[in-house]
Amino acid sequence: MPKSPAKPRKPASRTDKALAHSAPAGLSIVVPVYNEAKGLPALHERIAEVARSLTSKYGLAVEVVYVDDGSRDDSFRVALALSALSLDVQAIALSRNFGKEAALLAGLDHCRHGAVLFMDGDGQHPPSLIGTLVSRWLDDGYDVVYTAKAHRENEPFLRRQGVAGFYWLLNWRARLKIPEDAGDFRLLSPRAADALRQLPERNRFFKGLSTWIGFRQVRVDYEPAEREHGVTSWNVWSLIGLSIEGLTSFSVAPLRVASLLGVLLAASALLFGLWILLETLLFGKDVPGYPSLVVSIMFIGAVQLLMIGVLGEYIGKLLSEVKGRPVYVVAEHSLKETRENVPRPATADAE
Repeated sequence: MPKSPAKPRKPASRTDKALAHSAPAGLSIVVPVYNEAKGLPALHERIAEVARSLTSKYGLAVEVVYVDDGSRDDSFRVALALSALSLDVQAIALSRNFGKEAALLAGLDHCRHGAVLFMDGDGQHPPSLIGTLVSRWLDDGYDVVYTAKAHRENEPFLRRQGVAGFYWLLNWRARLKIPEDAGDFRLLSPRAADALRQLPERNRFFKGLSTWIGFRQVRVDYEPAEREHGVTSWNVWSLIGLSIEGLTSFSVAPLRVASLLGVLLAASALLFGLWILLETLLFGKDVPGYPSLVVSIMFIGAVQLLMIGVLGEYIGKLLSEVKGRPVYVVAEHSLKETRENVPRPATADAE
């Protein structure tokens, strides 16, 4: 496949935006892929079947955009070989693993139709639900149709409590509430997708951003399917890292907790000092000595280090935004259109 040096993308002009708004109605399905070579053909067949029904029922032009996020297997080669019998197929390979948020943005930037639907490439987001999401958009007039797990009964207790704690902290005293248990499997209408493209930040939290843009939103509950191939790349530490990324990218709750904890410690120190003074004056007792002093110093030191770490997370985000580096870099990009059914290489862009 021909390649060319990556070129920085130029900002969209007014003419480009006008052409984008005048493009025929259609749906782009963005699927981030990471080591999903074995299950990708079966997933594509299910998506193609849904695309045929959408074209027949609504007259929608449908395309699927596979974004390979630096997979170590043959995911990109498999994506290149997928047929375009009932929908257009784009295959994008990022130059390395940039993370799921970057892959979602890469797919959004390369969509050629107005409405955009995001779903995972592991098969746990059922393609059979796409028709329901499209119906809530076209028939009911919703701009953002997001899915959420119907329940978490099959998950460990500690994980359920951790998820509940994350959403509580994320939404604590926030003007905009992020729906609990909402996932990345969601559909955005053309104007909602256009609004999402206007958000410039590089430290992205997709669930929060797609809620922040507003418009009419509706929730659809679903049961995640079991993985048919491979194992998940998410573990406890990666989930904790994602939670920290989401909190620091979309909420100031950790800073508020730090301020509140500082007030509580100051009040406790004042009360403890008054108690020691009264105890000495009224009962003649000596001031507590070495053990209490060591424990107090260690506790205050630990709290200070924790708060410095919280501030460091936010400063790191500021540094990343100030540097202005691209969120992702495209190594290869192929487009296979339905009417041609042949691959058409495209110039690699640096996003």
